[in-house]
Amino acid sequence: MPKYYEEKEDDYKACAGLREDFKSCLLQHDCVVKEGKKPSECLKEGHCKGLQVSFFECKRSMLDTRSRFRGRKGY
Repeated sequence: MPKYYEEKEDDYKACAGLREDFKSCLLQHDCVVKEGKKPSECLKEGHCKGLQVSFFECKRSMLDTRSRFRGRKGY
């Protein structure tokens, strides 16, 4: 579920869309907002797991030599 903003600054890094969605998921999660825990602690508890796996797959596809033909995963 990518988020698009009109006022968003351009980020041309690899996996920028996934990185932004993953970061916003963690920072807006009840674990961080209401309980006051660190985002790293919430990750260990398993929150935003789907975005974490997608971000990992996108970063891993950068190292994969087959991605030259298939393209990077993610958005």
